[in-house]
Amino acid sequence: MDAIAAALGDAARWRLVELLAERPRSVGELAELTGLRQPQTTKHLQTLARAGLVTVFPLGQRRVYALEAEPLAAFAGRLADLAKQVEAHQSERDVVARYREAVEAETAAADGDRWADGRAFGFERVLPAARDVVWRYWTDPALLASWWVPPSMTVTTCLLEPRPGGRAALAYRDPDGEYRSEGWVRVADEPGRLAFDLAVTGRASFTGHYDLELTAVPGGTRLRLGLRITATTVEAAPAIAGIETGWTQVLDRLTEVLTKRKGQE
Repeated sequence: MDAIAAALGDAARWRLVELLAERPRSVGELAELTGLRQPQTTKHLQTLARAGLVTVFPLGQRRVYALEAEPLAAFAGRLADLAKQVEAHQSERDVVARYREAVEAETAAADGDRWADGRAFGFERVLPAARDVVWRYWTDPALLASWWVPPSMTVTTCLLEPRPGGRAALAYRDPDGEYRSEGWVRVADEPGRLAFDLAVTGRASFTGHYDLELTAVPGGTRLRLGLRITATTVEAAPAIAGIETGWTQVLDRLTEVLTKRKGQE
């Protein structure tokens, strides 16, 4: 497939393929129709032949090239598969589009430091696990790392020490860089409530005050997470814009992890 894609990536070769799709043609005829010199035409045809797209037939003094349908059909099938994958993941493209719109809106609103102070967010989920299990997924570092970043990120540090004054830390990275937050736990009432602060480090900094409540309900646990923002800098606009999307993604991931765990019990 790589060879076919490379061969078809040239405009002159693509034109040759279009002409050969109509019928087999000689080098001279192809050169005349494309306006290329015969040596150029021959070189392009050789590239197409190496990719398996054309076959040459010596006819006396002439060399006639014919297009092969099978590799083109296979390539078209691969393109169709890629198009289906794009359609199947349209929701992820929509997330990116919404995030871009949010970044533009927040950047326009960020007219000075502390511009987003007091901004509040709320999230809620009903999780298919008992409260003590959900509590462990928030306070055990290994379990916390299994869900507390979007799927495209890699956790490097993940910690919520379940005691007042305990350390809170989150660090993760992607190919574009590393992101760190540090803070401390204010309240830890196992297995019902966990409150903590996390301050994003760097120029794009802000502090988030988090309040987690876990309530037992039939079949599982109701999770309510409140988040209030303070100490925002102008440069934090993209991070603020990503809070809604980011926490929606990670809580969806927590739900998936707990659902899978329940299915394995």
